[in-house]
Amino acid sequence: MKPDKDPEGHALAVSAPSTRTPGRPRSREADEAILAAALDLLIEGGVGSASIEQVARRAGVTRATVYRRFPALTDLLVRAVEWEYRDVAPSSMDWPDIDSMVTAWADHLGKPRARKLIRRLYGTVDDLPELLHAYQKAHGTHRSLAVRTTLERARAAGQLPPDSDPEILQQLLGGAALQHLAARPDTTGAEEVKAYFLAVLGQVGLSTAPVTRRRTPR
Repeated sequence: MKPDKDPEGHALAVSAPSTRTPGRPRSREADEAILAAALDLLIEGGVGSASIEQVARRAGVTRATVYRRFPALTDLLVRAVEWEYRDVAPSSMDWPDIDSMVTAWADHLGKPRARKLIRRLYGTVDDLPELLHAYQKAHGTHRSLAVRTTLERARAAGQLPPDSDPEILQQLLGGAALQHLAARPDTTGAEEVKAYFLAVLGQVGLSTAPVTRRRTPR
């Protein structure tokens, strides 16, 4: 089964069939089943629910099969996070304007699974920081650059105040996203998420009026 993708191009984890019996499936099939099982367990119950034994049981393989590929649980979880974002291309985050950027965020954060995964990753920052580092390496760095570029474009186009700082605004939006993930239910739809981010940006001077170019005098 090919993995589905969300509107930002993120590959969604493939759920392994629960009826699989332990054995020696094809290498690629086993790899994907193990990674999907690890990610599912991480999302469902956090790091504490993702032991090698539980991953093997969920994936339908033996513990030896898991250990041959991942000598430690941390290695497995890091690889699972990287695998989740494996198909994300920087070009998919080349947003022409703030509306496009916020729409993409809203589509992603309007999915319960995506919301839960992000919360789990930030929840491991003290006990297993490698997972958040893996997320930043696989997805966060490109995303941060794309956000800043979009904010700079908006400021140049007159949608944001000329003295606004794109770096500070980026941090503000990041904090707002975490607040939304913590305080709003996972049933929140994309339209409500988008309205939330636009309201936050409105507080710092975002203009939603169409930008008109001034004619230079001849």
